[in-house]
Amino acid sequence: MRIPPIVVNFKAYSEAVGDNAVRLAKIAAEVAEEVGVKIGICPAHTDLYRVVKEVGDGDVVVFAQAVDAAEPGSRTGHVTPEMVAAAGADGTLLNHSERRMRLDDLKDVCRACMNEGLLTIVCASDSMAARAAGALQPHAVAVEPPELIGTGTPVSKADPEVVERSVEAVKEVSEDTAVLCGAGITDGSDVRAAIELGSDGVLVASGVVLADDPKEALLDLASGLE
Repeated sequence: MRIPPIVVNFKAYSEAVGDNAVRLAKIAAEVAEEVGVKIGICPAHTDLYRVVKEVGDGDVVVFAQAVDAAEPGSRTGHVTPEMVAAAGADGTLLNHSERRMRLDDLKDVCRACMNEGLLTIVCASDSMAARAAGALQPHAVAVEPPELIGTGTPVSKADPEVVERSVEAVKEVSEDTAVLCGAGITDGSDVRAAIELGSDGVLVASGVVLADDPKEALLDLASGLE
């Protein structure tokens, strides 16, 4: 399975928890079927199993938002790769700016996720971090300058060079690793700009989750892939 060109992080927004998570997942499935493009979604851990049950095995790829650097056993409150796989998820985000990991832990977690057959998207703040992430040979690296997250100002326009440098850095160490562009992505023109800069897709959150019409927002994003 390949990394979808659009991945939506639900984060912990109340608009994307419980019944709302299922509603957004079904919207993503509708859009994916309409435009013929797979869409990734990242619901909260508490909604993973339910979302997988509702929309799994279709055009929606389900990711956890994070996993912990912990092995199965006496690890109260931790979420392991094995638990995410058991919930039926296809993969996981790792090292998001809101859930940073130490590099040695990240290395171990990437290996554990791959052993479980999980897709891995490792987030990075800049081209240097992207290179380090790419060296772990995840399925994708998502470049997201933290200062632009949630601002509505896309990195593909605010700092296009960081996208180009990150793509180059990742491909130098892992040709098969996809590169996603994140932070401030809100519409199809942002997606188009990201693709033109060499990225393989985008990682978005509030631009879809908090949109007045999430389906229209997703359709607009998908138009940038044409």
